[in-house]
Amino acid sequence: MTREYPDTMAGPYEPPPRSFTDRSDREVVVREFGAGPVDDFEVLVGMYDGYDTEDRAQGIPPVGEEHVRDWLDTITGDDCFNVVAWHGDWPAGHATLVPDRHGAYELAIFVDGEYQGAGIGTELIKGLLGHGREHGIDHVWLTVEHWNDPAIMLYEKVGFERTGDGGFELEMAATLSES
Repeated sequence: MTREYPDTMAGPYEPPPRSFTDRSDREVVVREFGAGPVDDFEVLVGMYDGYDTEDRAQGIPPVGEEHVRDWLDTITGDDCFNVVAWHGDWPAGHATLVPDRHGAYELAIFVDGEYQGAGIGTELIKGLLGHGREHGIDHVWLTVEHWNDPAIMLYEKVGFERTGDGGFELEMAATLSES
């Protein structure tokens, strides 16, 4: 499969750690997964296990603690890049870059329901893409459901371009460095 990537480089993106005040006046810190004072993995298990059905898209996060743990084991592996947005000691969101077999990375992002619409997703993606660029990642792609207008607008805002239409899902991509 040949995936198309934009000719123009997206960004700039500042890598984590990065702090900001969200639109609800909460202090939020974006850090690399595992770079904080708590066990990020266990806290994320708790966050994802508590997700409502409407907060799940394309079958992720999976349902049930055991499935969440297996999934997190995969997306937080050594070849993946992860950042977490923290509001105090609670993860407001999590984003990951997972390598595909073509040398690019698939992006997935999750913002806890209580924190959606406050600008956390934007800062989380920017931090993740800065982290990825810092580690030599050139190309990132994602899929999003056609009806998810807020997510599509977010991805376009941070530099993703529409590259394919699979019917139910829209594919988008970004170029992080000049090849």
